[in-house]
Amino acid sequence: MTTRFQAEPRVPLNSSGLRELRRSGRLPGVIFRKHAENERIHISATQFQKWLKQGGSGFIELHFEGEGSLTVLLEDFQRDPVTRDLLHVDFQQVQMGERIRTKIPVKFKGTPIGTKEGGVVQIQCSAVEVEALPKHLPDVVELDISTMGIGETLYVKDVEFASEVTVISEAHEFLLSVVKP
Repeated sequence: MTTRFQAEPRVPLNSSGLRELRRSGRLPGVIFRKHAENERIHISATQFQKWLKQGGSGFIELHFEGEGSLTVLLEDFQRDPVTRDLLHVDFQQVQMGERIRTKIPVKFKGTPIGTKEGGVVQIQCSAVEVEALPKHLPDVVELDISTMGIGETLYVKDVEFASEVTVISEAHEFLLSVVKP
């Protein structure tokens, strides 16, 4: 599923210019490109915030008035450490014929049996870094954790991907564990 945002190019601004842009409801950002110049843009902060709350994963189509569209993936975003307001967003342009490296979000489904025995769920990492052609990338990986007991751990190696997807994250990297409190 592709999300669509209206984007506009922006000129380089100083910090007061960026603050003014944010006050007007726009979120400054950058599109990183592999074989071309990076591009400064701004999008609707409200729209982007709603998309993040709904899970914020998958391809994004940035539509430029009169110029067409670009397909991108969310690379990173920055928030104010005190107010938690969005400050900046980074996108990576997607070329459908080229392999890309990105992080796929992991969603944990269910309530582990171990929590009914007094255990606590500890999420160490909620994304797995992979590399593949865009058509092979899943939007999200869902893992059922309802059968996990106290002392059990999920690792990156426990996540299954299509054979066309190369996992970059370390195989023994912790994703989630159920531990004694």
